[in-house]
Amino acid sequence: MRILLSNDDGVYAEGIQVMYEHLITRHDVTVIAPDRNCSGASNALSLHSPLRIQKMSNGFYAVNGTPSDCVHLGVNSFLEEDPELVISGINHGPNLGDDVVYSGTVAAATEGRYMGLPAIAVSLTSKTGEHFATAAKVVLDIVEQLRVHPLPANQILNVNVPNVAWENLAGIQVTRQGRRHRAETMVKDQDPFGRDIYWYGPVGDEQDAGQGTDFYAIAQGYCSITPLSVDMTAYQSLDDMKEWLNKTR
Repeated sequence: MRILLSNDDGVYAEGIQVMYEHLITRHDVTVIAPDRNCSGASNALSLHSPLRIQKMSNGFYAVNGTPSDCVHLGVNSFLEEDPELVISGINHGPNLGDDVVYSGTVAAATEGRYMGLPAIAVSLTSKTGEHFATAAKVVLDIVEQLRVHPLPANQILNVNVPNVAWENLAGIQVTRQGRRHRAETMVKDQDPFGRDIYWYGPVGDEQDAGQGTDFYAIAQGYCSITPLSVDMTAYQSLDDMKEWLNKTR
């Protein structure tokens, strides 16, 4: 299978290296990733500056753009043959619950789906990152399953894997998104010239982390797979909204 591999941690990140090493044993893989860390970039596109792509000594391609730029460039212009699948990751840290709104990892997968391709976002839920190989093995298995059970046209898979050795993984659970509390207060500081500056504080703790959520699965030692819809229409509200709008006329 022809696979386009990208991420948001940047082309030099350990996670993408490990994912590539596992995928290349079975598939034709091209790596196109940002030339620096773009965590939190979400679905941003570089509309006001040109994109440049540089081939590295290991065969990876580095782009001076966002994760979405990398996937768009790879699918729409750069590759001679369209990939059959987009994989984003392995991210260094979790993308659980509300994280998916801000995640460049998830955004790269979403961009692949917007381009008409099935897509997977994968994250290792630890900042220490000892067991990227576990996440890579999970993805290899998922790719084989997608050959038999293709994804619906409006969905991607958001995969989160606990930071444990393969033999210690409790299993795999299909989950829904949990939800975090509001993020912590921003941290105020000063630059060397005495001017006020602000840093984002820690993410909020889990608010909805009950059984069935991605948070719960990870806490129990399971890999979490959450199908995400790229169509954000709140269909359950359409009829109610039509009704109250009609009353205003």
